[in-house]
Amino acid sequence: MIDTLGDIPRAIHETREETPDGVLLFDASIIPQASAQSFSAAGWKSVRPVEDVLHSGGRGNTLILGDGHDEYVLRHFRRGGLVGRFIRDRYLWLGEDRTRSFAEWRVLQKLANLGMRVPRPAVARYCRRGPFYTADIITVRVPGIRSLSARLAEGAGGGALWRHIGEALCRFHDAGVNHADLNAHNVQIDEAGRMWLLDFDKARIMPAAAWRQKNLARLHRSLRKIRGLDQRVRYSERDWGQLLAGYFQASRSA
Repeated sequence: MIDTLGDIPRAIHETREETPDGVLLFDASIIPQASAQSFSAAGWKSVRPVEDVLHSGGRGNTLILGDGHDEYVLRHFRRGGLVGRFIRDRYLWLGEDRTRSFAEWRVLQKLANLGMRVPRPAVARYCRRGPFYTADIITVRVPGIRSLSARLAEGAGGGALWRHIGEALCRFHDAGVNHADLNAHNVQIDEAGRMWLLDFDKARIMPAAAWRQKNLARLHRSLRKIRGLDQRVRYSERDWGQLLAGYFQASRSA
């Protein structure tokens, strides 16, 4: 059983358009006139940074864009770890289909077309310069969501929430979603208490294997880390037990 939005929204179709230094991939029904200007602050009526109670250590520079009616999220791909200290945002060219932005756009496309709780992909691009490229992606902003880390810092929690998160994660796993960076910032909760997943950089759709346990272990480490960094965070190992109870209950009922 897969946790979906109920009625599956209109399918996302990709349009490919070449630019002087790369390629755009977009759904024309979401952003009809995608261009390089879509990735510039000058191309939008409003631009503001993403703000949260606890800041993610993510690699991307992230902005919220507004056209006066809808809002979108722009993320510029940046490297992490030791390599990121020397090479901030360039990646080795290995072919168009292996660019970080196009790979993420297509994972989101597949999941959004299934009606799963992920941002709908709007535009992705890469800009190639010799053997390297840079990348960006724009997704439709999901209204009313807050990161799990922010929720916990504000005192939200409870067994029902943790069991729901476990159930939802199991259903993402049942759909083959190997999320490469499952943490308390990318797990998001909407106003109705439903879980969404963000940031599918390096995510893959693949058969079930040990990666499911590794995903959960990564989230577990993230929760322990934010609890150690901020005393406001209300999280205990009992909460983790509730999450696992929800996960395995969903697994048995699948």
